[in-house]
Amino acid sequence: MAEAKDVFTIHDLRDWAAVNADLALPARLAVLGDPVAHSRSPQMHNPALKAAGIDCQYVRLHILPDELTEALSLLKSSGFIGVNVTIPHKGGVFEAVDDMTEVARRIGAVNTVAVDGDRLIGHNTDAPGLRRAIREEFSMDLTDLRVMIIGAGGGAGKAAAVQCAMDHCERLVLVNRTVDKAKALVTELQGLMSDPEKLEGPANRLVAIPWEEKAMEREMGQVDLIINATSIGMKPTDPEVIPQRLIEPYHLVYDMVYSPARTRLMAGATAEGARVANGLGMLLWQGAMAFEFWFNREAPVEVMRAGLAGVEAVKK
Repeated sequence: MAEAKDVFTIHDLRDWAAVNADLALPARLAVLGDPVAHSRSPQMHNPALKAAGIDCQYVRLHILPDELTEALSLLKSSGFIGVNVTIPHKGGVFEAVDDMTEVARRIGAVNTVAVDGDRLIGHNTDAPGLRRAIREEFSMDLTDLRVMIIGAGGGAGKAAAVQCAMDHCERLVLVNRTVDKAKALVTELQGLMSDPEKLEGPANRLVAIPWEEKAMEREMGQVDLIINATSIGMKPTDPEVIPQRLIEPYHLVYDMVYSPARTRLMAGATAEGARVANGLGMLLWQGAMAFEFWFNREAPVEVMRAGLAGVEAVKK
């Protein structure tokens, strides 16, 4: 029996029965994206499947945008349990699923799909995954924090904003290059942020600002947690997400980028005395919640954590 390839394509999916016949364990879960070779999800999910005694494996599917509709149809006929969805397919899958959870509906994007017979059920685990990661990394809940999200126009940034609003965070500052997108999200989240137990202070609890140094500087004194929801930081030549001089020791900085493990933003924030964390925790918790969505059972989180770290979990 053959080992699974690093990446499968639509051509493999069209003949999935033959592909599975050659594998030691049938591939019934996958991450679907373009590109997808970089995804670390298999090294998290495959140890979890083994630990749970589930005889299947998790693979990568490289699906181009014009192949998405066909790929989703083939999932139903190929014995898939579910898939995770990454860039650029979260919006397209949102439009294609037959039903979805309320969290996915509010965010307007799907990153996890369960196959239920001939129906696809969508969920979004990015938002609750971030919530758990923040709690684990900083021992604080979103509800108690004043949050600034950089890159709040859509995608993971919007997911973060929706979760913060659902948790009635103390304050929410949405930062985006196209400020009109952030302003539209403010309008969308107004109802969620209404909390009679939290009085309006001298600063509005929900604001949108342009991604500009002066605009951010005006808000920094009224922010506890800074979240980078952009991909800036993955390359060493990337510019600063936020000027280092604006970061204070009391700030918490969460960079959704997890490769490299220590980004320029994190290094700069650490130099200013701030506490920092990268996006690996969010990846872990969104994966654990996807596992629970697919199998309706508790995920082996520590096994998944060890898989992401590239080590074998310690048996207790």
